[in-house]
Amino acid sequence: MTMPPPIRKLVLAVHLSCSVGWLGAVVAYLVLDLTVASSADPVLVRASWLAMGMVVSSAIVPLAFASLLTGLVMSVGTKWGLLRHWWVLISLMLTIVATLVLLSESGLVTRIAAIVANPATSDGEVIGFPPTLLHSVGGLVVLLVVQILNVYKPQGMTPYGWRKQQEERRRHELRTAEAR
Repeated sequence: MTMPPPIRKLVLAVHLSCSVGWLGAVVAYLVLDLTVASSADPVLVRASWLAMGMVVSSAIVPLAFASLLTGLVMSVGTKWGLLRHWWVLISLMLTIVATLVLLSESGLVTRIAAIVANPATSDGEVIGFPPTLLHSVGGLVVLLVVQILNVYKPQGMTPYGWRKQQEERRRHELRTAEAR
């Protein structure tokens, strides 16, 4: 069950836009996170946390879900299949893990953003929140690995994919033999 070319191209364009957007939003978040980690200026740190909260809730989380959903549609609706090739399966697993970690981390970021948004929060408290560098750098690395897998598409079929390929070959050979 493959998508007709115009639909496949549309879904691919949406998927690429969401995936690259997710990657870009993570880079923007990382810049803000580095500011939190390196600055002693409470005004700058407060602004960075507020921006991090907005980037997470308004860009990263929606783009992550859109990327996951469109990736599933692409894999199911193309010759690659969801479970046929290792690179597709690994990309899917990494995307799911990244999204789950993102969801848990986004709660923390939005809570800190709400705390620092309160004018009653002291400068010492604002500076005291630890950055989320492990998650932002880790997320960026995972997204880059997924991107590399999707560009290079390394060879290797899963056992399921191998069986399906053999079944398709046998069906094709039978059809060819019957046509003679």
